[in-house]
Amino acid sequence: MDKRIGKSEKILDAALMLFSTRGFYATTIPDIAKAMGMSVGNLYNYFSSKEILAKEIIKYSSDILGAEIRRVNEEEGNTKEKIRKIVALYFEMASSKPQHINYFLRVYLANREVFKDGCEGMLCVSAFVTELMIFFEEGVACGELRNQDFFSAFGLFMGYLGGFVFLNGEGVLEKDLNHYVDDIALNIYNALRHP
Repeated sequence: MDKRIGKSEKILDAALMLFSTRGFYATTIPDIAKAMGMSVGNLYNYFSSKEILAKEIIKYSSDILGAEIRRVNEEEGNTKEKIRKIVALYFEMASSKPQHINYFLRVYLANREVFKDGCEGMLCVSAFVTELMIFFEEGVACGELRNQDFFSAFGLFMGYLGGFVFLNGEGVLEKDLNHYVDDIALNIYNALRHP
């Protein structure tokens, strides 16, 4: 791997962690540089502004989650099984790498003004959204899911998952997220399936 690319990913990881825990405005470039053990000037050689860094992080997180969903899309199996796998991997990411989900909720959705230029619509999360779009299209094509507006299906699916991750983060759930995978997957499938 190119050293510069490797360093860029380390900066993205460090900034992701800080932004997802402290928030966008409370985190400074000097904070990120300090976490990296590098000078502020050197960090600016990689990312010319905090806003550009924030946009690169959401693309980075979207690429990671999109790649996971692509693997599910490429597997054999019916739509019901794939929903369960997507729910399980989302909850696994929320448990093992919560900074990715927290960043999406605490920075990307909460600070839309930061992302208005260059991240219009779903542009910065396109890797993730594209894979879910493919999943829905394949489910409709095989007759398992009813044909509906993409954002209606997407909102139902992600609203359910995001809601549970939020409840988990607030300490409301009585059990570990993984305990709920089967019930949630079945509920999502029943809500989206072709009658």
